[in-house]
Amino acid sequence: MPHTVATSVPSAQSAAASQQSVLACIDGSHITPFVCDYAAWYAQKLNLPVTLLHVVHSPKSSRHDLSGTIGMDSRQSLLYELTRLDEETARLTLKHGEALVRDAKTHVLNSVAYSDDTEVHTHLRHGKLLSAIEHFAAKTRLVIMGRRSADHQHEYVNIGSHIESVARTIQQPILICSEAFTAPSSYMLAFDGSPTAIKAVQMICDSDLSRGTQGYLVMVGNHFQSREDSLYEAQRQMVAAGLAVTVHLFSSKQHSDNVVKTLTTFQREHDISMIIIGAYGHAKWRRFFVGSTTTELLAQTHVPVLLLH
Repeated sequence: MPHTVATSVPSAQSAAASQQSVLACIDGSHITPFVCDYAAWYAQKLNLPVTLLHVVHSPKSSRHDLSGTIGMDSRQSLLYELTRLDEETARLTLKHGEALVRDAKTHVLNSVAYSDDTEVHTHLRHGKLLSAIEHFAAKTRLVIMGRRSADHQHEYVNIGSHIESVARTIQQPILICSEAFTAPSSYMLAFDGSPTAIKAVQMICDSDLSRGTQGYLVMVGNHFQSREDSLYEAQRQMVAAGLAVTVHLFSSKQHSDNVVKTLTTFQREHDISMIIIGAYGHAKWRRFFVGSTTTELLAQTHVPVLLLH
């Protein structure tokens, strides 16, 4: 069973057990403070607790097959030393994880967006990130992750290896961030007329976070009348909900660039602070043939991206 270390006080734990929270996945990379800041802001706006989650990966054993290479006594002595080294590595990894979640909690408590009414809970678990998120998913309103993991923070790697598997499995909204926190003042919904996009429109209408922000509905590609009708119906629905939103269409005849470049260019030109898009609409195997708009968009933008199912 995964091991959990909860550092919140018992009364707060009891409260957390009865309600949802904003789940922030932290790994000690340079993006961790940004993840904490976004978690504090959303928790304050949604009046929910913050749950900080760090997953400790069991260190790979340093043991090797020593059969037939040296004498029996030497093998036993060396195996003992390697076992002791494994145990010490595991102990230090756990201590590092405990220090990380404590520091992250302190960061949230000192965040500008933090409210005195916001509870902060920390969990340290062994195993895989996806399994840990699934454990908390039922009581999670929003998952927040960094775009790069600690393993890739010094490499030219655009997307952390866990993001796609989490986005394909977890049904809750997932916010991916890569830069320092900025309070969202506008958003762009990449609308394609799909059931996911229509559901996203309803979620935006139902959310208080949309109030007072400028919305942009953007459709890119070849347009059929039914898709355009769906786009303008979405605009009418959002306006009826009291939201400020404009519609923008880019057909293949008007724009020779690909969908992702069109979206990112539009975002920069209008200084939009957040992009909302459906999470991996095609089966995973199709990436080898048609690619993934979601992955490309995450790789080519520095603003937060909200993934919806």
